[in-house]
Amino acid sequence: MIKMYGFWRSAASFRVRIALNLKGLAYEETMVDIDVGDQYVPAYKTINPQSAVPSLFVDDGPPLTQSLAILEYLEETHPTPALLPADARGRARVRSLALLFAADHHPLIVPRIRRYLTEELKVSDDQRNAWVRHWFREGLVQGEARLAQDPATGRFCHGDMPSIADLCLISQVMGAKGFKVDIADLPTVSRISEACLALDAFARALPLRQPGAPASH
Repeated sequence: MIKMYGFWRSAASFRVRIALNLKGLAYEETMVDIDVGDQYVPAYKTINPQSAVPSLFVDDGPPLTQSLAILEYLEETHPTPALLPADARGRARVRSLALLFAADHHPLIVPRIRRYLTEELKVSDDQRNAWVRHWFREGLVQGEARLAQDPATGRFCHGDMPSIADLCLISQVMGAKGFKVDIADLPTVSRISEACLALDAFARALPLRQPGAPASH
C-alpha cells in the first residue's frame, strides 16, 4: 500500500491523487493540516524538511517529494495508462504546460506566501486575496493562449487522453474557483476542465471529497 502525506486543499496533493487513481494504485492518505501548521511539527519535518505536501512512501526507502517528481516517478514505474506522450516533442509540450501551471504560478499563491504577505508585509486581507486571484488568473490566461492556438490540443491538453498537463491544469482551475476567479472567458481551459472532471479518477480526487474538507463535516 502506497502511503501519502497530503492535505485535502493542497493542489500538489490533488495532482498526485489523480495520478494514483488513473493508474489504479491503492494508497492511504494521511492529512497534514497546513492551515494550522502541522507541516512544521518536528515529526513531519523529519519526513519532509521542506514542510510541504505531498510526501509519498512507496517502499522502505525515504519518501518521494515534489508533486511533479512524484508524477514522473509514477509514470516510469507504472507506465499504463500513460500520462506522457510517446514522442519526445509531445513529452516536452506536456511538461512545458505542466510547469506553466505548477511551477510558474502555483508557488505564488501557496499558504506560506499568503502568510508572508499578511504577517511580514502587513497587506490587508483584500490585498492578499487580490494577489492570489491575479496569479491564479494570469496562469490560466496564459494556459488558454497556449492551448487554444496549438493543434496538438485535443479533448485534453494534449490529444484525447489525460496527461500530466491536465493534472496540473485542473488543480489550478479548482483553486481559482475556490477564490472566485472568473474563467468564463477562457473556453479551452473550461472545456478541458469539464472533460477532466467527467472522469472518475479526477472526480474522486477532488479536494472537497477528501477527509477533513468542509463538505465532509
